[in-house]
Amino acid sequence: MHMMMFVLEDPSKLDQVLEAWRALGVDRVNVIESAGVRRCESQRVCGRYLAGLRGLVESTEQCQYTLLAVVADVRAVRMCLDALEKAVGDLGDANTGFLAAWELALVRGVPDQVAEPGLTDGLA
Repeated sequence: MHMMMFVLEDPSKLDQVLEAWRALGVDRVNVIESAGVRRCESQRVCGRYLAGLRGLVESTEQCQYTLLAVVADVRAVRMCLDALEKAVGDLGDANTGFLAAWELALVRGVPDQVAEPGLTDGLA
């Protein structure tokens, strides 16, 4: 199994991303409001953040979202990546977001998913 982490720069595309992943069978996604360091740096006063992260996110023009999901294998990661890029554009372009995925040594509490043989190698 693999963990996917996707940071979405444009919050207006959240529903499109979730729908695209749901169509692939990825329907257990954790969505977290987040802010990158560039946004945080503009909000610092005397080395401390104003009103914590919640205040920071509310004070910026727009927040971003971090999505976490567990998928069966690297094939599922690649399918999710393709669906992401259809929804938000090429992740190589600025202001779209980024995806990271890694293999998990232990997973508990997620419904069983069968990984396809030969597809559990690392992402290339």
